[in-house]
Amino acid sequence: MHIAIVGTGGVGGYFGGRLAQSGQHVTFIARGAHLNAIKDNGLNIISTKAVTVYEEIVFFIMIQ
Repeated sequence: MHIAIVGTGGVGGYFGGRLAQSGQHVTFIARGAHLNAIKDNGLNIISTKAVTVYEEIVFFIMIQ
């Protein structure tokens, strides 16, 4: 299954990251500051149990 997350902010980033962690193929659609932050730092999910960093996110689609 291929999943697209439209809007990779707090909610989309969290659920998309968890789906990717479970082995799903996820495309993240982002723009602006979120896109630049994810490109520079990877997708970071910080919870009370752990810090998870997804550095190998390949697909970004800039929408204008």
